[in-house]
Amino acid sequence: MTLPVRNLLIGDSESVELERNLWNDRYVPAVMRTNGQSASVKVRYRGGHTRGYPKRSYEVVREGQSFHYNAEFDDPSMIRNALSFHFLPTMGVPSPRTKHVLLQRNGEPLGVYLEIEGVERKFFRRRKIGYSSLFYAINNNADFGLRVPETNRNKSSLLSGYEYRSGGSSEKSRLVSFIRGFNERSGSRLHNFLRMRLDTSNYLRWLGGAVLTGNYDGFEQNYAIYRHSKTGKYRIIPWDYEGTWGRNCYGRIVSSDLVDVKGYNYLTVKLLENPEMRRKYRSILSNAIKGPFTERALMPVVNGMLENIWPDLREDPYRRWTRAEFMGEAEVIRQYIRERRSIVSAAIRKM
Repeated sequence: MTLPVRNLLIGDSESVELERNLWNDRYVPAVMRTNGQSASVKVRYRGGHTRGYPKRSYEVVREGQSFHYNAEFDDPSMIRNALSFHFLPTMGVPSPRTKHVLLQRNGEPLGVYLEIEGVERKFFRRRKIGYSSLFYAINNNADFGLRVPETNRNKSSLLSGYEYRSGGSSEKSRLVSFIRGFNERSGSRLHNFLRMRLDTSNYLRWLGGAVLTGNYDGFEQNYAIYRHSKTGKYRIIPWDYEGTWGRNCYGRIVSSDLVDVKGYNYLTVKLLENPEMRRKYRSILSNAIKGPFTERALMPVVNGMLENIWPDLREDPYRRWTRAEFMGEAEVIRQYIRERRSIVSAAIRKM
């Protein structure tokens, strides 16, 4: 069965403007045709190094809802993001919905893309989650530290790694206060501070998900942080898990022990100083490798996704790999799961 079709209709002048705006994130007006229905949308290119590729990724805003159309150009399987966002909810971490689609531009096929639900107002509404603020972690300055990673100098702003998305006028200073506050505390004062301001269960589950999938870039950027309206505590939502399951974000095979089992960033280090938090984290990892993070649970999903997209991927004008290479990704992912389980299991005993 063929994948759903999304047809972006972009005028000539808007196409010129879109190319001119390749690196500056400005939208142009367009029309999206889906299931015979047309809707006015805004569209722009998205991504980092991938904007220079022949198959580019897009962000489309339709009726106030953002959707990302990822080319997944560096992923030979084209399923690593989708597999991650299937797996993470089994860890208890709300994650964007995904769907593989055929994207067209003015009727011309662009190939198979991954449609990813944007993390914004409708994301929270669908899940009945109240939120008071929302920030995107857009570069490695979002490492929850006080200093710039490259220079070790004090950051000009503790929000320099974040894109403010929504919330009242005090929410920026509130997040700054949180970051500065836990960095300046230790011992029981630190534990009490975090217990009052961070949803530690959510954070540890998110941490475990990033560690198990091997998302090296996911600890210091590529996440969303929001303040839950009912509890007032910060929570994390994952984002951009392309460099996972045995390959990095450039599609290169990496060692299954690339990502430390304790993860990274300053908040993680501070949180895991506490013995109670380490016990909870061990329990989360232990339960995962007994259930959701197993070949038995994941490989049917992997094989199903690969088989589902291959008939259309075969006709993708930008396809880079043969069918044998594409289907061989199942074994790459299987081997990663097997090795990662062993690595995590050994680390749990020493933690």
